[in-house]
Amino acid sequence: MTNKEAAPSILKQPLGPPFWRLWFSSGVSNLADGIFKVALPLVAIQFTRSPTLIAGLAALLTLPWLILALPAGALSDRLDRRRIMLVANVARASLLAVLVLVLVLDAGSVWVLAVVALCIGINETVYDTAAQSILPQLVTRDQLSRANGRLYGAELTANQFIGPPLGGILAVVGATAAFAAPAALWAVAVAALLLVRGDFRVVREQRTTLRADIGEGLRFLFGHRLLRTLAAMVGLFNLGANSMFAVLVLYAVGPTSAMHLSEQAFGVLLTTIAAGSLAGSMVAERVERLLGRAATIAIAYLSGALLLGIPALTTNPFLIGASFFTGGMGMVVANIVTVSLRQRITPNRLLGRVNSAYRLIAWGTMPIGALLGGLLAQLFGLRAVFAITGFLAVATLAGLTIVSNDRMDAAEREAEQQSGPRAQDAEDDHRPQRQDAEQAS
Repeated sequence: MTNKEAAPSILKQPLGPPFWRLWFSSGVSNLADGIFKVALPLVAIQFTRSPTLIAGLAALLTLPWLILALPAGALSDRLDRRRIMLVANVARASLLAVLVLVLVLDAGSVWVLAVVALCIGINETVYDTAAQSILPQLVTRDQLSRANGRLYGAELTANQFIGPPLGGILAVVGATAAFAAPAALWAVAVAALLLVRGDFRVVREQRTTLRADIGEGLRFLFGHRLLRTLAAMVGLFNLGANSMFAVLVLYAVGPTSAMHLSEQAFGVLLTTIAAGSLAGSMVAERVERLLGRAATIAIAYLSGALLLGIPALTTNPFLIGASFFTGGMGMVVANIVTVSLRQRITPNRLLGRVNSAYRLIAWGTMPIGALLGGLLAQLFGLRAVFAITGFLAVATLAGLTIVSNDRMDAAEREAEQQSGPRAQDAEDDHRPQRQDAEQAS
């Protein structure tokens, strides 16, 4: 059979019930994320209008990616990845249940929200690292782009399309409703994930220390020129994106803001990003095949620059919404391309650590960006923040001097040669329900 004949049959292979259970659990969990992240600043502005304090909450949500990403990755390669996800979601649901009780007792403050934001961020770091690492244990390597596309579609629809307007509505209803809803959704996500049966612990050939494990993951990432360049590109973009979004609520919401939007309208504006992201998740495979990976990434970052910079030029919500849609579409396509590449070229036993080391660079800039956005807004005004972040997004294109189609293809060929049949057999051993899933379908 030729490669051309084999490719369609690979694409037709079912992803299987275990994947779709993970897909549902992930979608519900991300819906909770989307509600919480929009409700948090909307509730917070009832306590303060300080740009620094509002941006500080966004920084605390993402700070754990800077300080805990590496240990989270090492644990993901040591422990059962599904169990890690379960514990993290149970913890998040419990935290918000306690916060609801505090608000009912009228003991809430911006400082209480800050503590909860930090704790939610810690559990998000642990959950997301395990969630991204478990996927190659549920589907084959050839299915990763399709599986990632389906996951991104569900996650972004829930996190950014449904979650933000729902978060805005719930914030109007009351702070307790805004936080009780995501707590309940995280509980549902736990129940769905319990249906994904199997052992998702990676077999370890020898005992090592946590420090040694972290070091091995870092050496793999920093020794891989392609991966470290991609991580740096995402890190620079996220620095700008979090600067912009940390203060966007002050630019958009309220009678004294530039855009004069209500809380509900602000949530709807953010859903335009999700709408674009959903569209991108549906066409990512075709765009990748049509344009090639390097061109796809280039167009994505240009659309991201438009997304971040457009509020510096206009307060028109329709123009801003259109740029948000375009930017969301481009960035999710780039995410699917780069995440699938990383999963293919990283050995499964290292995937949790490499994912976490990658995100230390790519996401560790987020709390710095949030604080920077608050500081820049305080000193120079909100429009200056948007102009600067748009420029930073354009600057990421310098990485394409290294990220080329030839280098990505070569990295995948090298990974396949190094893995060999024995490594593939080991991966199949950690996909305990794969054959049953395909037969059931």
